Amino acid sequence: MRRFLSQTGEWEKLVDLPSPLPPARRMDTYYEVLAFAGRLWWVDLSWGAVSADPFSDRPELRFVELPSASVLPMPNTIPERLAAQQVEGVFRRMGVSEGRLRYVELSRKMPFLLSTFVLDEDTNCWTLEHEVELGRFWWERADAPPEEHTPQIGVVHPLNAKFMIITLGNHSWALDMEMEMVLGVQIDEPGSVVDTTLLRPCVLPPWLESSRIPYSGKKEGAGNKTLADVLVRSRRS
Repeated sequence: MRRFLSQTGEWEKLVDLPSPLPPARRMDTYYEVLAFAGRLWWVDLSWGAVSADPFSDRPELRFVELPSASVLPMPNTIPERLAAQQVEGVFRRMGVSEGRLRYVELSRKMPFLLSTFVLDEDTNCWTLEHEVELGRFWWERADAPPEEHTPQIGVVHPLNAKFMIITLGNHSWALDMEMEMVLGVQIDEPGSVVDTTLLRPCVLPPWLESSRIPYSGKKEGAGNKTLADVLVRSRRS
């Protein structure tokens, strides 16, 4: 493990850390790193997550496997590895919500079953929380829709575990998993597709909502905008 120390301005290399992973399989961590429970979590969405306390002088690595039915075979070829990368962050997500680690999985065929799991930190076991068939929200027939209309996982809501953001083409849907209902829809420009791999949950301080942002240019009507105004304009541009 390598970590940067701001006190010294140098990188430190920690060696000979015991690994909890079997030597026969390596982790492919294409997904973003998560911060949870004082640890950093490197996620392989085909297998599990390994975590460590970055501030410890002797970090103890821990491994949490995905729910047993979600663990995929180790990719052995380049095409298999590329296929695994395409699934990560699109039909599988891991995130933190309500102070607990959660795993979300979406089936790729009708009825597009969306399942959410929560981790029990004491036992390192996953518990199924919600299951919702997304297909019934948009299609009456059971045949599969075109690929460009396949729902994908947007983000795990950081504050409320029952809410999920799902994307479908140029639509973003706010879904209540508990009530099994769509709360709202945002539509992008016609023909565009929401790239779910670029979506990240973000919790902003309340005071930013009404903060005035100065504008250095001379464009008429562009000055004295709030952050909310800027975010809306950025989304529409």
